[in-house]
Amino acid sequence: MKIKNIAAKIFAKKIYNKTQKWANDPVATQQKVFKDLIRQAKETKFGKDHHFENIKTYEDFAKKVPVRDYEGLKTYIDKVVKGEPDVLWKGKPLYFAKTSGTTSGAKYIPLTKESMPFHIQAARNAILLYIHETGNADFVSGKMIFLQGSPILEEKNGIQFGRLSGIVAHFVPKYLQKNRMPSWETNCIEDWETKVDAIVEETINEDMAVISGIPSWVQMYFEKLKEKANKPVGEIFKNFNLFIYGGVNYEPYRAKFENLIGRKVDSIELFPASEGFFAYQDSQKEKGMLLLLKAGIFYEFIKSEEFFSDNPRRYTIGEVELGVNYVLIISTNAGLWGYNIGDTVQFTSLKPYRVVVSGRIKHYISAFGEHVIGKEVEEALKEAMEGTNIRVNEFTVAPQIAPNEGLPYHEWFIEFDSEDSGEPDNLEHFAEAIDNAMRKQNIYYDDLIVGKVLRKLVITKVAQNGFQDYMKSIGKLGGQNKIPRLSNDRKIVNELKKENR
Repeated sequence: MKIKNIAAKIFAKKIYNKTQKWANDPVATQQKVFKDLIRQAKETKFGKDHHFENIKTYEDFAKKVPVRDYEGLKTYIDKVVKGEPDVLWKGKPLYFAKTSGTTSGAKYIPLTKESMPFHIQAARNAILLYIHETGNADFVSGKMIFLQGSPILEEKNGIQFGRLSGIVAHFVPKYLQKNRMPSWETNCIEDWETKVDAIVEETINEDMAVISGIPSWVQMYFEKLKEKANKPVGEIFKNFNLFIYGGVNYEPYRAKFENLIGRKVDSIELFPASEGFFAYQDSQKEKGMLLLLKAGIFYEFIKSEEFFSDNPRRYTIGEVELGVNYVLIISTNAGLWGYNIGDTVQFTSLKPYRVVVSGRIKHYISAFGEHVIGKEVEEALKEAMEGTNIRVNEFTVAPQIAPNEGLPYHEWFIEFDSEDSGEPDNLEHFAEAIDNAMRKQNIYYDDLIVGKVLRKLVITKVAQNGFQDYMKSIGKLGGQNKIPRLSNDRKIVNELKKENR
């Protein structure tokens, strides 16, 4: 066994023991994080405006600090962007992670010297806990790749700006630099398709052991590899046995990936965002990701069904329940306070606290009161595909409120993998299987079908690479960009229809 492998296993055990300590004392851990955040931000403009000096308990905080989204904090963030110190957090941020906003254009999420280390440690610890549980450390000596945004940063008012994945690229530990791919030059290529082509050229003759990225964009990389080598990815990279992903649920892609790779590989799910690194999969045996309670983030939770009411109750970690859909609210050591990141989660375990991402609070369908969420459509598709050869490249769902004839319905836009019979033999039977799975999960949807308010869902096939063409047309091909699983209007699907004419 190589020295690096032995060292990794020793380090993995150390991190496992540390993780167990805070995971087994969740309420006290979060209380300590809360007090530390308030103490460090007392003298900031935000802290003074919200009387942090008088906050002694969480109840005090909830009274003084309302829940806000980016727009609600924008007046403070604008001051930080202009270079003002001590606004949301002490001093100035090290970086701004630039993300695509919907109503506010570009969003600038601060990353501070206190918050940045947790982004790096969390990704590292997820791999170490995998090593501890499985005993597999062979991959640490192999090549690793993370498909990410360009690491080129801009600077303004003494603060650097860039994509989160590009910022993180500057913090790769020295002991991984020799193993890491692609080259810096290739990583700096802005055009996504050109970049993936260059990555294929650089990696096709290497021994890739770990591959990481958002599934939809890793899929493009795999397809290009397979096309160039004329063999499955698993034969190109014989020691590739670990896929690390985040951003979207892997399950809709799993069958397609196994076909591209030619075999099954282990996977680790991460829950990172520009606002913080919230959770990672800590076990191959348990469902969900371990919520990171000692990472400079204080969590609150609001039930999704109550979120848009006038005064929804805010829950802390000791008050949450299994299987309830919660909007995730955070306060962080990067200066986000009572911040709604837009994601919804469900707890799969309370000892320790593990979550799955169930969707986005703004991404749902409730055109008829059904309130269908992302997790439900993903689970329904997965169930309908089980035991079949059907493989899906990408999909999204929207309501059809005013069809030319008949009752309204949910319309599923699906891009099937046409290679090697990856499409269903009978589209109507497949649609019925998805519909039945949806009805089992969502009682409101079932009631609407039974009551003949809705008819069964309809599948519209999207041409090969249709979703990629759409993302390219709106300037969001690659990187951290992803297709919403569902929308309450038809803006996306109308554009998809244009692209697929």
